[in-house]
Amino acid sequence: MARSRAAYEYTEAEDKSMRLGFLLIAAGLLSLLGLGCCWLRPALQERGGGGSANCTVLAVRQLGERFACTFSCGAACRGTARYPCLQVLVRTSRSSAPALLHEDERQLRTNPKCSYIPPCARDDQENSENVTYKQKYWKEKVGSQPFTCYFNQHLRPDDVMLKRTHDETVLLHCFLWPVVTLLVGVLIVLLTICAKSLAVKAEAIKKKKHL
Repeated sequence: MARSRAAYEYTEAEDKSMRLGFLLIAAGLLSLLGLGCCWLRPALQERGGGGSANCTVLAVRQLGERFACTFSCGAACRGTARYPCLQVLVRTSRSSAPALLHEDERQLRTNPKCSYIPPCARDDQENSENVTYKQKYWKEKVGSQPFTCYFNQHLRPDDVMLKRTHDETVLLHCFLWPVVTLLVGVLIVLLTICAKSLAVKAEAIKKKKHL
């Protein structure tokens, strides 16, 4: 029995390989858990009940209300500026009711009243010019031409997005790499155990031949 236990004791290299395998397994499991709780589940909730549609611009307008944004002018230099609120109202192919267009989910969460948030500049006039340029774009270049938009009937029935922040590629990568890490760790552990088992059997056969 003592000889059998000694035969199955791992060498230093095999012990390091096992530790690496278990470390990768733990990292893969923790990554899946963290992404599932903090990122993947909210992303799927945003996508759940949603879909794509054709949108047509109904009206483009600036509201009198202005909103604050934070600009950075250096490592220790920050300030607050203001920008006018641009609203782009559209009609979707799924509903006749007007909906407010947003750049993406992030912009919708940041300012649900407006359709566009300009890059925050120190000068309020520059922010106003950026918003006016975007207003002309929707009025003159897009006009009545249909374009693809995205909606979510459950979370935001009165809003549509121009693009999705969480698309299929991002979701795939968030799920793929933790799973690959987990599988590589399992593979290292299994290969180390199999290699040790084969080495023990080979040693036993070799001893029998010399008897």
